[in-house]
Amino acid sequence: MNAAKKGDWVQIHQIVLKPEERAPQVPDDTKQVPLELWVKGYALTEANLGEQVEIETTTGRKVKGELVAVNPRYTHSFGEFVPELLKVDRQVKEILFGGEK
Repeated sequence: MNAAKKGDWVQIHQIVLKPEERAPQVPDDTKQVPLELWVKGYALTEANLGEQVEIETTTGRKVKGELVAVNPRYTHSFGEFVPELLKVDRQVKEILFGGEK
C-alpha cells in the first residue's frame, strides 16, 4: 500500500538529531550517525509514502514524520497486522479506565 487514509495504522520516521547535534559525550561511532525515531500510530491526514504526516499514537501523543509504512507488520514473527486487536485495545482501556483520554 503506497498511501494512507486518515485513521490508518501507519509507521513514520524522523531524524531527531543530526550527527553534528549529538551530545559531545557520546561515543565517537555514535556521534557519526543521526539519532532516529520510528513510531507507529493512526494517520491524522491522508499521505503517500515518503510524505510528511502527523500521527496519533496509542498513548495519545501526536508526532510528525515521514510516512514509511501503512499497516506495518510486526517483524518479531507474531504474524500479520490484525486491525481487530486495535479495537480490542481501545475497548479494554475504556473498560479499565473509563471516559475520554
